[in-house]
Amino acid sequence: MPTVGLFITCFNDTMFPDTGKSVVKVLERLGYKVVFPAAQTCCGQMHFNTGYQRECVPLARGFVERFENVDVVVAPSASCVAMVREFYGRVAEVGGDPGLAAAVARTVPKVYEFTEFLVDVAKVTDVGASFPHKVTYHPTCHGLRMLGLGERPLTLLRAVRGLRLVDLPAATECCGFGGTFALKNSDVSVAMGADKVSRVLSTGAEVLTAADNSCLMHVGGLLSRARSGVRVMHLAEILAQEAA
Repeated sequence: MPTVGLFITCFNDTMFPDTGKSVVKVLERLGYKVVFPAAQTCCGQMHFNTGYQRECVPLARGFVERFENVDVVVAPSASCVAMVREFYGRVAEVGGDPGLAAAVARTVPKVYEFTEFLVDVAKVTDVGASFPHKVTYHPTCHGLRMLGLGERPLTLLRAVRGLRLVDLPAATECCGFGGTFALKNSDVSVAMGADKVSRVLSTGAEVLTAADNSCLMHVGGLLSRARSGVRVMHLAEILAQEAA
């Protein structure tokens, strides 16, 4: 079994630590050894997306230094994995550092989003989970459009014992979060989120899940304010559940 390095991401580490714990629980259940480099920091996505590409250079350098020597890197965040895989080459170019570029080229190919790792690398679709609830799934933009996660998350959810998976209408439409977009264009962001909420409610689901807590935080806040009774859970937290 390869040693898995958990890239928790700063967002999850700060606000949703149970998601990281759930990833470890699932991977250890499958027999993997998981290590957590404690010195890891932000991937630099918000800096890069806001135009501060040079400020990403030390963050990319720190990432490859922390994870270069593990067999594989797994993160419960499609958006952060997309940043590393799609843009670290550009960050190394901006830094003008051939050593960093070489380290990025070695490290980036072994970085996986959690569901992608389970299905493509571990070759597992049934992780032994049990979750007797009605659930709907939101495919986040980075997972859908940049990583091409496709059916992987849905395949994992369908194998969960007791889980009733219901389709989310217009599922591929953005929830409106978009990181700093939600701050700079708050009215548009909230309107998009409200559209997503109405569609979630139309499913009658008890739980909304996704591969990114950032999107779940945005939609979950609106669901909470609407007193909908619908809760949000990262997909890893569902997969970590076992029968009592």
